[in-house]
Amino acid sequence: MNREINGVKIAQFSDLHFAPATLAEVGPCMTSAVSDAIAANVDVAIFTGDSTDRPLHAHSPAFQDLVRHVQRMADHCPVLLLQGTFSHEPAGMLHLFSFVRSRFSVQVVDQVGQIALFGERWVWVQSAQECEGARLVVSAVPTVNRADLVASVGAEHVAQEMGDVLAGLMAGVFAPVNRAVRAMGIPTVLVGHGTVAGALTETGVPMDGPDHEFSLGGIYAAMCSAAMIGHIHKHQSWEREYEGIAQIVAYPGSIGRNHWGERGAKGFLIWDVGARTCSFQFVETPACRMVDFSFTGPPDVDYIRANAIDCAGAFVRVIYEIDEEFAATVDRKAIREALSMAQEVSIDGRIIPTVRRRAPGISRLESLPLKVARWCEATGGEANEVVPRLELLQSSDPKTIVSTILKGLYDAAKSENPRGTGAPDSSNAVACGNV
Repeated sequence: MNREINGVKIAQFSDLHFAPATLAEVGPCMTSAVSDAIAANVDVAIFTGDSTDRPLHAHSPAFQDLVRHVQRMADHCPVLLLQGTFSHEPAGMLHLFSFVRSRFSVQVVDQVGQIALFGERWVWVQSAQECEGARLVVSAVPTVNRADLVASVGAEHVAQEMGDVLAGLMAGVFAPVNRAVRAMGIPTVLVGHGTVAGALTETGVPMDGPDHEFSLGGIYAAMCSAAMIGHIHKHQSWEREYEGIAQIVAYPGSIGRNHWGERGAKGFLIWDVGARTCSFQFVETPACRMVDFSFTGPPDVDYIRANAIDCAGAFVRVIYEIDEEFAATVDRKAIREALSMAQEVSIDGRIIPTVRRRAPGISRLESLPLKVARWCEATGGEANEVVPRLELLQSSDPKTIVSTILKGLYDAAKSENPRGTGAPDSSNAVACGNV
């Protein structure tokens, strides 16, 4: 890609989710990503939130591995770490990275504002004049604490208030500075962690509704060339050209695949950002393969065996739904044996319960026809159709039943064609019934 004279190349990593349970997946993926970013000679590395999956002790293997990756990246270029979801990254935990010994600085961003990169040093700024000589200006929107809004506007108004506050921030605070620094030839970037309305989740579900942090219009209003967003694990992007500048909004998605049903490739983004231009490249990581077999009814073990060769080393999930009375027919042992070459097998069955309806007083009725009539009444059945057939079964032999049915068919046909044209021969009908 062509880069502007004052352009910067930025590696964006997001949603690493380091934890003891995920380390086997995200560790190798992050090793590959950092190696590719260094090989691409990026100027800056930005982590857009959820670097950990839960609170971690500083001495835990998962946290220590994450520190090594950040340190390796910071030995190559300046690094910015954005605060993600508080349940994943407790407030203050990321500040431990400020103590990492590395060639370049590691800047933790857990407050809303604008920060500029001067040479190898990050500096918070409040005006365009303060940005003169900067290599890059970043407008930061880390995870916003909704509890503060609940206290001031009430829980029922938080979603609307959040959108209004962020839209006002983009257009009223960030945009004037970004327009001015862009005129100086300085690249501008927005970094955020949250949901863009209309985005797709990693399972393909659209994020519709009014309760999301960002709208595309609000993000574009910040007047940044690139908007680097974290939180959703599926890579996706949007772009437009406005006032002669290219604006792109993108999620890199998660670095690895940690949940069943996640679609699409996993990786990170390498951005080329100039004052008026913007582009990115998606770089895939060696995330694990996940394969789903879905069945309506019992799993077809023969089909699974026929396709098992493609599941070697993969994480395989067998999904089925089955009526309660047939649940015992599912041979889980055979399924696991057929998928013995898989890394892991999950059998996820949905049992559809048998629906039983009570017919009050049915046990006190004297005869079976009366009980059947009550059952029809409770279930919406046609008692006038069912009860005569039951009485016929109780009182007649098979030959008589057949003859009676055929006679009924003949009478019905004759009533529809009273002149007899094309009507069957009743004697033949009865004779057939007595064969």
